[in-house]
Amino acid sequence: MTNDIRSMNEIPERLNSVRERIRAAAAASGRDPDQVTLLAVSKTRPVSDILAAHAAGQRRFGENYLQDALPKVRGLDGADIEWHFIGRLQSNKTAEVAHHFAWVHGLDRLKHAERLSTQRPAELPPLQVCIQVNMSGEASKGGVAPDELPGLALAVAALPRLRLRGLMTMPDPSSEPQVQREAFARLRGLLDGLRAQGLALDTLSMGMSGDMEAAIAEGATIVRIGTDIFGSRG
Repeated sequence: MTNDIRSMNEIPERLNSVRERIRAAAAASGRDPDQVTLLAVSKTRPVSDILAAHAAGQRRFGENYLQDALPKVRGLDGADIEWHFIGRLQSNKTAEVAHHFAWVHGLDRLKHAERLSTQRPAELPPLQVCIQVNMSGEASKGGVAPDELPGLALAVAALPRLRLRGLMTMPDPSSEPQVQREAFARLRGLLDGLRAQGLALDTLSMGMSGDMEAAIAEGATIVRIGTDIFGSRG
């Protein structure tokens, strides 16, 4: 219990530190810090941690695991929170995602997109989606291959209850800033290519605690930060 209280008390300070890193990284790249949205990744974290971040001004939270997320989403209904689903989609769970989330970051199959569009309640705004791109080509990773991206993007953009906003990636971990930037620059290039085909896209969801600065330098508009806000679980 003491450790939980200590964690809750540290969250506002950690949150402010991350915000300052965003401001500094944006300034170093000649970007407006307001162009970068902070998504607090609250997967596996208790509601008390989310409320601590919410009290410190955080409004956007990302969840990976639907079973873990739904009790939080339902329990915090009306708390002025924008929920983002950032985990891998499964066909039998798209209905819950379509009903309870504002954004989906890990879309990589047309079948899932069609289900989300069909299942999105009419009274809700269109579901905002990003297509996840597998930049490394590893079969164990989610995401569409870069050469298959244009066809999928055009098909998703045509679905009535979705709004395709942009792209997401999770590159291989690296401690080298130049290596980090190369992967993010490739994703930015893919987004530019889709824009050239007439798609009105504005989002690059890329960058986590260890590579946020490199992502911002290459144009990230959403950074997904968990450990540096909530601390490590243990």
